[in-house]
Amino acid sequence: MTAEEFESAIRTVALASPICHIPSVRRSSASAVNLRIQLTNGDFIDIFYNEVSDTTAYALISGNRRIYGADNTGGWHFHPFGTPEVHIPLVAPLPFAEFLVSVEKQIQSR
Repeated sequence: MTAEEFESAIRTVALASPICHIPSVRRSSASAVNLRIQLTNGDFIDIFYNEVSDTTAYALISGNRRIYGADNTGGWHFHPFGTPEVHIPLVAPLPFAEFLVSVEKQIQSR
């Protein structure tokens, strides 16, 4: 997947969510993109993708701290709510749509 295709896919998912504002591009190159999505509760999601290294990362930020995340550095894993410093292995890649569903559920439960 190209960086442009990745960005388009993220935008499509975010724009369909009731908690997301329009994604903004923080940095972009021919092969990588860094996006930020402001959320309706004041938190935000940072997203990174590099097609050359095949690196993907998602992080939910609240109060300038990661409170939940997922990435494929060293194999797909996630950083759970409550203990985001922990790495829990995943058996398959985590699509952004699934990551966002977890974020939506967490925000609704606060």
